Amino acid sequence: MMTCDWDATSGWHHPKIEPIGELKIHPGAKVLHYASELFEGMKAYRGVDNKIRMFRPEMNMARMKRTAIRAALPDFDSEEMINVLTEMLRLDQEWVPNSDVCSLYMRPTLIGTDPTLGVGCATEAKMFVITGPVGAYYSTGFQPVSLLADSRFIRAFPGGVGAYKMGCNYAPTIWVGKEAASKNCQQVLWLYGENEDLTEVGTMNIFLFWKNEEGDMELITPPLHRGLILPGVTRDSLLELGREWGEYKVTERTLNMQEVKKALAEKRLYEMFGSGTACVVSPVGKILYHNKVTDEYEELHIPTMSSKHGVMQKFYNTINDIQYGRLIKDGWMRDI
Repeated sequence: MMTCDWDATSGWHHPKIEPIGELKIHPGAKVLHYASELFEGMKAYRGVDNKIRMFRPEMNMARMKRTAIRAALPDFDSEEMINVLTEMLRLDQEWVPNSDVCSLYMRPTLIGTDPTLGVGCATEAKMFVITGPVGAYYSTGFQPVSLLADSRFIRAFPGGVGAYKMGCNYAPTIWVGKEAASKNCQQVLWLYGENEDLTEVGTMNIFLFWKNEEGDMELITPPLHRGLILPGVTRDSLLELGREWGEYKVTERTLNMQEVKKALAEKRLYEMFGSGTACVVSPVGKILYHNKVTDEYEELHIPTMSSKHGVMQKFYNTINDIQYGRLIKDGWMRDI
């Protein structure tokens, strides 16, 4: 693990890379009482050429810096942090799986550690990074997930912190996830507002591939400007690839459940999938939708797995090829 302390007087201290161990913090530390905390999720991959690489780490660091500012935690130098992560990987390189379906997960974290009770800006903080190898997300091929869509549960709202990777965004969703599981759903499709706008799916961004009402083939995902969704690195990568390929329209705009239902009824919705670091893409096969007018649940079946367009599969293959060195994408992989 890596640890590095900060205080308002001296700034950042020297980072230390040492065997993983327990943290020692005061019981009044801000992280324990006021959720003064943030984290990132990223991976290192062993390529087919045996080189170890990180996938777009500068995007994770940029997001972590934005979150630190919003959480009143100390700023830091992105490139210096990437250098520290690189040194960790150099030392722990044997922990990066020798596999083109497995990887080493990395969890940079920043917490407020002031040894006093009191709501306010952190005057002491600790950055730390822990890692661990992770196996294949799809060990038996793509498995479509079922989603609970119920607008009575809200993940984020305008002016809040839904666009930042803070622990306080996750704890309130766990109970809702249990509710979803009790209804045989694996994830929650988070809706917002009177129009029941789609925002995220579980802890992933959401994508649809359909024929829009103007007759255009379109890849669509909710926009970032409302602050309701986390700006995912994989999300950004899919949008960039889709625009490069130029095979269909690529759009970021607000869309709601009534549009989804209408497109399904008119057989214009071909694929729906989540995107994220853990899985790259995750197919959606069903939505259990709570109709707020009738107060009853409706089953909406999404034909993702039977789609002849193969949009999700192409994204998955391309991102994997880039991450494991089979395909070179300038500026996307950082060699160790």
